[in-house]
Amino acid sequence: MKRYIVLLRGINVSGKNKLPMADLRDLLNDLDFHNVQTYIQSGNIILDSDERKSVVCEKIKKGIAKRFNYDVPVIARTIIEWEKAIDNYPFPLENPKIVAFAFLNKETTETNIEAKGIDKDEYQIDKDIIYIYCPSGFARSKLSNNLFERKLKVIATTRNLRTTLKLLELAKE
Repeated sequence: MKRYIVLLRGINVSGKNKLPMADLRDLLNDLDFHNVQTYIQSGNIILDSDERKSVVCEKIKKGIAKRFNYDVPVIARTIIEWEKAIDNYPFPLENPKIVAFAFLNKETTETNIEAKGIDKDEYQIDKDIIYIYCPSGFARSKLSNNLFERKLKVIATTRNLRTTLKLLELAKE
């Protein structure tokens, strides 16, 4: 059985796609996933499954569509992949408020995109993840999921450093 960290994109954001975590856990248990945990209200899941990542994502996506009538992108990583993402972060990690990881649903060969007005913000694309560093804070940053999705033709969901580290901690318990 493999342990996965699963991310949902676009639930419980600004009152849209409301999905209570207790209801989500019930669905995931009904879909025969094991040791299901959720973390905060933004679609962070830890679960065990014998299925491949692609199957896990598809089962969750279809389950949410059927039960809640939401079309929600689903991205999964193994613990090893999650650790690698953290270990490979190329920018300073001193201030967790300006560090983020955009997880992509598929690999890209692109390493650079045209992004206007990003000032001192930086990013680095590495196959299926984008490392984001925003010294001026995320509120003003132009480095968004929508930008990456539009330019790279992928689905992206971003987590800050604290959430990323907490999900790893929970997954390793």
